[in-house]
Amino acid sequence: MAVVGLIGTLDTKGDEYRWLVGRLQELGVETLVVDVGSFSSCPLADITSDDVIRAAGVDPEALRSRKDRGEMMGVMSQGAAVIAAQLAAEDRIHALLAVGGSGGSSVAAAAMQALPVGFPKLLVSTMASGNVQPYVGEVDTAIMYSVVDIAGINSVSTKVLGNAVAAIAGMARALEGRVDLDEHKPLVAVTMFGVTTPAADAARQRLVELGYEVLVFHATGTGGRAMEKLAESGLLAGVCDLTTTELADDLVGGILSAGPERLGRVGAVGLPQVVSLGALDMVNFGPLETVPEQFRDRNLFVHNPTVTLMRTTPDEMAELGRRIAVKLSAAKGPTELFIPLRGVSAIDVDGGPFRDADADEALFDALREGLAESHVTCRERDEDINAPAFGAAMAESLHRLITGSTTT
Repeated sequence: MAVVGLIGTLDTKGDEYRWLVGRLQELGVETLVVDVGSFSSCPLADITSDDVIRAAGVDPEALRSRKDRGEMMGVMSQGAAVIAAQLAAEDRIHALLAVGGSGGSSVAAAAMQALPVGFPKLLVSTMASGNVQPYVGEVDTAIMYSVVDIAGINSVSTKVLGNAVAAIAGMARALEGRVDLDEHKPLVAVTMFGVTTPAADAARQRLVELGYEVLVFHATGTGGRAMEKLAESGLLAGVCDLTTTELADDLVGGILSAGPERLGRVGAVGLPQVVSLGALDMVNFGPLETVPEQFRDRNLFVHNPTVTLMRTTPDEMAELGRRIAVKLSAAKGPTELFIPLRGVSAIDVDGGPFRDADADEALFDALREGLAESHVTCRERDEDINAPAFGAAMAESLHRLITGSTTT
């Protein structure tokens, strides 16, 4: 039978969760309740708040004695993530539902973000009508606005929560009864940006010809994080990380950073990957007037009314090369780096506004030096990244790494 996991602060939301449990059982779905209340001792819980705290490696009595709400929420988030991932991996739950305000939502969101893409997760929150990025992260969490506060069962909340219960019950039953017939083609990811679109299109087309289903991710910060989360979920056969521009934003302070872990997470899980240097010649800002004052005398290019690009310097490119070398050297799986010697984007070519051969060479030299003693194969090509053969060559190399072929 399908089982819905319920995660909530039962010290403040006990009545609401009793209603949820009863309604789910009426719909023919079993429940497993995880209590993340700071000072709960609710008999409704199948997994107690003490269990959650211990899952984070913390002593419950010592934690509560400090009476630090911020610390408590952080520990509960860590423990909830550990428990949710374990329950899903052991097939003890087939969906996860949570309702709450800002505190409960933050803890539940951490648990949901620990679950793989495709696992049903629904958060009913008072915070759902604003910026939901912290709650959704890079996974497929469904989020529903509670309309009224989660404070008792009333004529409005029963409608909203009733819809949530019906939705999660259906999702849980669908997952529990799902049969994997292995009919899908192996999935691979390709990263792209506007200025690397021809290369990404060529890679995608060749990968399709080779028998793959291709997922394209826009390298806008969230796109890179989503791609790497999918890799960690075990759904990808390999990655064609053609566009690593998010690293430049992380280094310099642009608006499209994917964070310092970008480019490390695929290697950490050992997936085959081919990597290139797409759009490392640029850092992204908003409209021209929003570019920070300290960058106003740099080489700026107005890409469109809402995006202004800034050319990376030789020093910045060298540092990017060092960082990439460290990340790729640490990869546990087969890894190849493709270096486009004549330009890393559509505007970093002869006659283009960002053409700076010295800056590019600083990047290439740092990579050569940093990867010299590593297991990473470097493939230097005397063409720009959008040359017709470049993306196709990356696709063919990824296919070889995935299949274990010894041909080049």
